[in-house]
Amino acid sequence: MTSAVGLLTVPNVSEGRDEALIGRLAGAFAVEAVLLDAHSDEVHNRTVLTLAPSAGDVVPALAAGARTAVEALDLSEHRGEHPRVGALDVAPVVWLDQASRQAARDQAVRAADAIAALGVPVFLYGDLATEPGRRERAYFRSGGLGALRTRMEAGELVPDRGPEAPHPTAGATLVTARPPLAAFNLEVEGASLAATRGIAAELREAGGGLQGVRAIGLEFGQRTQVSTNVHDPISVPLAEVAARTAQLAEGHGARVVQAEIVGLVPRAALDGFPADLSLGDFDPKRGIIEERVRAIADD
Repeated sequence: MTSAVGLLTVPNVSEGRDEALIGRLAGAFAVEAVLLDAHSDEVHNRTVLTLAPSAGDVVPALAAGARTAVEALDLSEHRGEHPRVGALDVAPVVWLDQASRQAARDQAVRAADAIAALGVPVFLYGDLATEPGRRERAYFRSGGLGALRTRMEAGELVPDRGPEAPHPTAGATLVTARPPLAAFNLEVEGASLAATRGIAAELREAGGGLQGVRAIGLEFGQRTQVSTNVHDPISVPLAEVAARTAQLAEGHGARVVQAEIVGLVPRAALDGFPADLSLGDFDPKRGIIEERVRAIADD
């Protein structure tokens, strides 16, 4: 890649267990893009892919990957902890600098058109939301795909693109354009699921917690997990999210024992991160956006 990388895309697909199928999905998205990262989780039953376009346009990659996801995945058979409404659940186009913001918006809308052409309704959220109430993914995911289907049948929810009912097996897809965020999970030991959901409720912005933080509490094997999206990890670095989560967990007689970064994050997101909180196999050379972008730009 000879030109500067200004855009990424981070499609989330509802499959995190079948390695062969995950490889097929990743390969489809990567036909016209460089695969920077693939993060699969069996408990969530979800895979998060991070890709840079081969020629500055993410739409061909999203269109090809969406087609394979629609063909290969059946949400009626899907079981996993992470909320979802689609085989290709979310498809954000990410701008890495303000100069690329409009290009990200334009390409996200074109990607929405391409996904809708497969018979999948598309809802625009976040920066592309057509009204304030549609900005959050939770607005569409509340109650799962069944609830979304009921709301669409009742005319309460009209998609921005595509058919007026969910695809029979692939559901719906949520599309946006955004700057980089951090998907950051914290494992909690000694807390019930109800307590962990309470921790998440206090942590997230909507509950009076940290600005730009979305959080849910999930079962995670023998432990529980606070799963977060940090929308501005430069202003609110992950160290702050970890410290506040640990403080809230302590109030329930529990403790944070492990952390995880899903996908890539800006370098500044790791400022001050505590050395005594493990990030598992996170490798800064592969997990920091600036490092990966520089590497492919030099190729």
